[in-house]
Amino acid sequence: MTYNERLAIAAHLHVLLRRITGRVTDVEWMAVNDDYALHIKNYSAQKAAETARPELVEWADKLFIDAKTAAVAPNARSAGPLSDGADRPAEAPILRGRTEKSQKYVGGLRM
Repeated sequence: MTYNERLAIAAHLHVLLRRITGRVTDVEWMAVNDDYALHIKNYSAQKAAETARPELVEWADKLFIDAKTAAVAPNARSAGPLSDGADRPAEAPILRGRTEKSQKYVGGLRM
């Protein structure tokens, strides 16, 4: 899946979460960071069950196939898709400076 495809799906999921739950997410970070993606996927599954809105899970599953694979086999990738910079999408120049500093998601903040 390309960066642009992940970004488009993350944007759609962001809109759904904002409308249904009021939660604001970081679309760009969701598209490049597997830890954050897994957190949002779990949150989406929980809220889908509470609100009877299965489209949350459907859209989360579209985006987080790569993130699920990373969680099942954590040794396959050291720290996510951008750990060494080799897999960084060429079309994401804005994120390059932000993601090189830190790849850690803690609670509601990037640290």
